[in-house]
Amino acid sequence: MDQYCILGRIGEGAHGIVFKAKHVETGEIVALKKVALRRLEDGFPNQALREIKALQEMEDNQYVVQLKAVFPHGGGFVLAFEFMLSDLAEVVRHAQRPLAQAQVKSYLQMLLKGIAFCHANNIVHRDLKPANLLISASGQLKIADFGLARVFSPDGSRLYTHQVATRSVGCIMGELLNGSPLFPGKNDIEQLCYVLRILGTPNPQVWPELTELPDYNKISFKEQVPMPLEEVLPDVSPQALDLLGQFLLYPPRQRIAASKMSYAWVPSPHDAACCCALCSLLSSPRGSPPSVLLHSSPACPSI
Repeated sequence: MDQYCILGRIGEGAHGIVFKAKHVETGEIVALKKVALRRLEDGFPNQALREIKALQEMEDNQYVVQLKAVFPHGGGFVLAFEFMLSDLAEVVRHAQRPLAQAQVKSYLQMLLKGIAFCHANNIVHRDLKPANLLISASGQLKIADFGLARVFSPDGSRLYTHQVATRSVGCIMGELLNGSPLFPGKNDIEQLCYVLRILGTPNPQVWPELTELPDYNKISFKEQVPMPLEEVLPDVSPQALDLLGQFLLYPPRQRIAASKMSYAWVPSPHDAACCCALCSLLSSPRGSPPSVLLHSSPACPSI
């Protein structure tokens, strides 16, 4: 830790405290996650091991947060990450209204590229949510927190494959368009009720693999027909709703793979419509008022 100067505290996660720090020699700003080993006999925390292993097995990518170093400290160890100014949860929370569809397009495009990269390396994140999508000062989105990551089966021989992540993309996309979660349950059962209310009650006719799930038939819900997404999100374009519906399909194998994503609603990285989203991106430092900074993308043609 002697090579770093602590500048402040960013937050606290399940396995440690995160600090903003500066490298004494290079001046580089980083985020340090300090993980304490509560008891030596407990060994290295599994989630921390998974995060380190997942990030070390993948090459550097502009849409995945970079792990710069891991070193022991006191009764634990420290993970040094590149510093990111904010996260997508704060962007949504500080927005005065749901994000413009151009902004959602921009975030979705970066998220899909990051997921496609992870899946190309046979890594499934398993904890995709706005709080784990970090935003840089220039508006760049990067996937972080790989503590629940797993290696998945690329041949589709297991029920648990990359399509689990694309359903998470649908939930994130819906939250960005809505300004709040589409399925805001406080516990598993309540959240399941929200899912069934909007997507309808699944059955083997629409989801043949349903009966293969380990907890199938352990709990029953009343039959509900799906709500039209245009009633759920009345101000969203038909193209966006069509894409959202494809992400939220019950049968995993029918969902779009991030690596095969080619859809008119999601622009290319050089699309001016995509870049203009970053021109209006509100990205507040954690714990700061929402109006602190207004960042624009250096790639935007209007700059």
